Amino acid sequence: MEYQHEQHTVYLMVYHIIWCPKRRRKILNGPVHDRLKEIIEQVTNENDWHILELAIQPDHVHSL
Repeated sequence: MEYQHEQHTVYLMVYHIIWCPKRRRKILNGPVHDRLKEIIEQVTNENDWHILELAIQPDHVHSL
């Protein structure tokens, strides 16, 4: 994590995102888990974002 420096400001933005499938069904395992991880990595690379921590559980995803 690095602070962003601009003319008169210094800031650090960190988002904690939690994503749950409908009714928290335990579907995020096996090949779905692997494909979801690939998609998240692809999107973050395209947008030049940095994921500090990613936890894919069977019924939810934590991203920081």
